[in-house]
Amino acid sequence: MTTFRTIDDLDVAGKRVLVRADLNVPMKGGVVTDTTRIDRTVPTLLELADKGAKVIVLSHLGRPKGTKNLDYTLKPVADALAKACGRPVAFATDCVGPEAKAVVDAMKDGDIAMLENVRFYKEEEKNDQAFAQKLAENGDILISDAFSCAHRAHASVEAAARLLPSAAGRLMQAEVEALEKALVKPEHPVAAVVGGAKISTKLDVLGNLMAKVDQLIIGGAMANTFLNAKGVGIGKSLCEHEMADTARKIMAEAESAGCEIVLPTDVVVASEFAEGAPAETVPVDAVPADKMILDVGPQSVADLNKRLEGLKTVLWNGPLGAFEIKPFNAGTDAVAKEAAKLTKAGKLLTVAGGGDTVSALDKAGVGDDFTYVSTAGGAFLEWLEGKTLPGVAVLRK
Repeated sequence: MTTFRTIDDLDVAGKRVLVRADLNVPMKGGVVTDTTRIDRTVPTLLELADKGAKVIVLSHLGRPKGTKNLDYTLKPVADALAKACGRPVAFATDCVGPEAKAVVDAMKDGDIAMLENVRFYKEEEKNDQAFAQKLAENGDILISDAFSCAHRAHASVEAAARLLPSAAGRLMQAEVEALEKALVKPEHPVAAVVGGAKISTKLDVLGNLMAKVDQLIIGGAMANTFLNAKGVGIGKSLCEHEMADTARKIMAEAESAGCEIVLPTDVVVASEFAEGAPAETVPVDAVPADKMILDVGPQSVADLNKRLEGLKTVLWNGPLGAFEIKPFNAGTDAVAKEAAKLTKAGKLLTVAGGGDTVSALDKAGVGDDFTYVSTAGGAFLEWLEGKTLPGVAVLRK
């Protein structure tokens, strides 16, 4: 039983259904270079069309700053969407006003259309009520399928969803259900893997997670800041030296919350972060002064993989090492593969998110093997921080 409305709660046949999707896809020379976000929302659009709805897609693309800058037109995205859906997608050169109305009025039940970039209007990012009203005039129902925009109170995400009967699309539903399983009602023992470069950007994440998870596994350059705060010499590793007091405070708070903080016991070091740089493995308390930590070592990997076997739920945000360059991807790859193996065997629920995390899992070849991989970026982080997301709150029952 979901805590929010879904497509199952609404009768869409014969209705004009606005679908707020996130089709903010990478483009080069007017061509879509990665269709992941398009592919993920197609099931929602086809289900609505097959149920006899007139499906009208809303999205933003880039940051046109409230002007009609055709560098950010959604026309190439509409073409890519038509290809992904295997059916025609009409395109309106505006998202409100007569052009939008003419395209919507010409639709038959089961048709799909896309309206132009909602961010061509500055009112979109201001959550302007009058603009939301103009958007809502072209629909009888609003389906939100853009979890990745749910942390933004924008007109097409939040205000318009208050003006029309609204519900979550299948992508939004899958994303919220996965995150609720992993963080709101997780099966224990639960661990969070938190990596990446900086503690400063993940303070709220760490604070929220330590109250909810049994183990906090810290990797990436963030682990260096914790090691440094414990008085461990880290050579010339990337480190936020000014965050030492904060790191000590986090460790003390975690201890009193009954959350174990897990740091590497051995590390892979090199004198520079470069392809083919000679690397060696050393115990974490024996990092040479002229070297930098670039990955977790094999002993740490073996320890983490053993821990995974005893867990029921894993939340993953951030790589364990500098995965972009070999051989410093080895730690992340090995632990990700073990997590994927346990997930496929039905022993572990794994939810991962954040840009670098998705890239790292794809690079390890296990992007499709986790229970759920979120493409949401900022919204995923705010969820981990325990914040209320306006675009989800508006869909609650």
